[in-house]
Amino acid sequence: MNRTLLLTALGVGGYLAYRAFKPRYDFAGKHVLITGGSRGLGLVLARHLARSGARLSICSRDPNELRRAFADLTEYGTHVVAIECDVTDRDRVREFVAVARQRNGPIDVLINNAGVIRVGPEEEMRTADYEQSLLTHFWAPLYTTLEVLPEMKARQCGRIVNIASIGGKIAVPHLLPYSVGKFALVGFSDGLRAEVVRHGITVTTVCPGLMRTGSHLNAEFKGRHDEEYAWFALGNSLPGFSMGADTAAQKILAACARGDAEAVLGLPAKFAVAARAVCPNFVADALALVNGVLMPQPGGIGPDIRRGRDSRRLLPNFVTTLTDRAAAANNELHAAAVPPSLPGNT
Repeated sequence: MNRTLLLTALGVGGYLAYRAFKPRYDFAGKHVLITGGSRGLGLVLARHLARSGARLSICSRDPNELRRAFADLTEYGTHVVAIECDVTDRDRVREFVAVARQRNGPIDVLINNAGVIRVGPEEEMRTADYEQSLLTHFWAPLYTTLEVLPEMKARQCGRIVNIASIGGKIAVPHLLPYSVGKFALVGFSDGLRAEVVRHGITVTTVCPGLMRTGSHLNAEFKGRHDEEYAWFALGNSLPGFSMGADTAAQKILAACARGDAEAVLGLPAKFAVAARAVCPNFVADALALVNGVLMPQPGGIGPDIRRGRDSRRLLPNFVTTLTDRAAAANNELHAAAVPPSLPGNT
């Protein structure tokens, strides 16, 4: 028994020492492609990479947002390619990657960051909400990954970072379509890592908890949208409960540089994931209690959608000061309205 414990301790210690001293990936001179890189977390990641000397390719559906991000990033002296692209359209993704490769060279790092947050009770969600989440959070990362894998395999090197969410580990009430999409991404990312590591490709799955990126203004709310916004924005704004965007970006890039399989960001998120693994029935009952007692009931605008910026009547502005500042800093203030053609917008 003692011998087994000793060997186990030596094995764990050796592994930790290997992780501590193995060379870190250097982003300098590398071509990094970021979906959703024009605002929020994606833009903050792009800034950190620009300071590291990486060449950047970013995309967005909003051309005005893209122009502002391009001007922001070129101030760091790096080469930036900014392309208008809907990442849920495979043909557009193929064009985006081809142009990025032509202008910036082979893609060394892919960061699948684009996402959409739609909040509301299950009663107000429709099939289109689940379809949109899966398109954005699973199919879009799959499209970009399939475009870059052949060249990464041929070169026997590459890094892929999939920005999932704590919602891809624990299904949070009133975020059901979002969780469905993020759970799919976590499964894809985990499985992909195991299959492509033999080609010299490292895949890192990132599951952040709440972050102060400014996304509360552009998140989409259904039902009693003012009440839904209030709980969502409050959680995103509290220091200690949420993480600053710069801190999150640093941790994500450090995890990529180390070649980590997974990074769960934030103590509340780490605690929740651990609790779900050890006490799944307790966590399920606790979430059901929260949904029944604290979350808004169906009603209001029903299945229609309002942006966070249009749902601020119940929460005093001073409460969201920190995340409002993040919105101003991270190009979230002037995002275009939801196009009427988007699924679930009627």
